[in-house]
Amino acid sequence: MPIQSKYKNKVEFNMSTQADLVFLLLIFFMITSTLVSPNAVKLLLPNSSSKTAAKRSFEVYIDEQLDYSILQGKDLVAVEEDNLAVAIDERLQTEADDAAVVVRADKSVPVQNLIYVIDAVNNINEQQQKQHKVILATRPVEK
Repeated sequence: MPIQSKYKNKVEFNMSTQADLVFLLLIFFMITSTLVSPNAVKLLLPNSSSKTAAKRSFEVYIDEQLDYSILQGKDLVAVEEDNLAVAIDERLQTEADDAAVVVRADKSVPVQNLIYVIDAVNNINEQQQKQHKVILATRPVEK
């Protein structure tokens, strides 16, 4: 007479615990991704309804105190207005010939300060026969 066991081992895999784990990871990454700020400097950008996307090379920030900063890697480097053209030229040396410079200027910044950046890029284009573009960053119009 063979001995039979009351308890049999089942060879099944329970997926419910893995589904819980996946949802917990999804919630974690959703929460942490909203904490990452895309703007290194808090600016109130002007509104625009146009949607232009370009391959960004680097960004130039102009805050409400008219201080210039250039994004290098993940660090913001403060630049004086007199040295702005030199700093942009040094940064564009490592970029492609048709790279874009994104200007993130506060809403209260006078147009003349934007023109300093545009003139610096245009002078670099003329001297080095390049085709760099300048793009003004805006925020979408609230409806």
